[in-house]
Amino acid sequence: MEERVNYLVKWMQEYVEDAGANGVIVGVSGGIDSALAAALMKRGFPAESLGVIMPIGKPIDEQPDALELVKKLDLTYYGIELTNAYEVQLDLIKQALGNQWNAETEQMVSANLKARVRMSTLYALAQNFGYLVVGTGNKAETYTGYFTKYGDGASDLEPLKNLTKGEVFEMSEYLGVPDAILNKKPSAELWEGQTDEQEMGVSYAHIDAYLRGEEIPRDSLDVIQQLHKSTEHKRNIAPSPKPYKG
Repeated sequence: MEERVNYLVKWMQEYVEDAGANGVIVGVSGGIDSALAAALMKRGFPAESLGVIMPIGKPIDEQPDALELVKKLDLTYYGIELTNAYEVQLDLIKQALGNQWNAETEQMVSANLKARVRMSTLYALAQNFGYLVVGTGNKAETYTGYFTKYGDGASDLEPLKNLTKGEVFEMSEYLGVPDAILNKKPSAELWEGQTDEQEMGVSYAHIDAYLRGEEIPRDSLDVIQQLHKSTEHKRNIAPSPKPYKG
């Protein structure tokens, strides 16, 4: 495990150096993926790592897992409550659309807007410090498209992209991520009570097994393949036509 950690840390260091950046920054949610990203950052950039806690609907001091993590890692951080910014933007959109606002899609539209408000905030801080944004997507989430396009899916480098969810937990435990984070169900906290596996309709254990080439139940296989197919656009840059040669 130490060799694998060192491999990822060295890769990050080389990438940041080649980019001419001053350091790295990550959004700290209190979840397992951002916790691992933060732990790797702190190893590679002890004095040039920054965490940002960005709650929506709750104050900073009601983010115990995120606060415990930055304290344990001795990670410099900023807490920016984005409730007002998010609500103002959502209200402006609703007002502009009037009766064209689709109440049936409101939950997902609102959830994805939260992710994009957080990411725009993160990039503003990154530019201020000359840092690169570290992504937190793992192999399972990338394959199934379980991320918000231009939200938590936006980043400058993705150190966890080849780790299954199980490997994320194993490496996080090795690096001393707090038990409160290790023991809670993975959730993007898109709404109250939301969990990743419930929303996707398949377990991370089955996704990880599928990615290792192992046999899994047919219903899980169908869900995974459908998720992968329907989210293909998320994994590619926006297409453009070939040059016009009229």
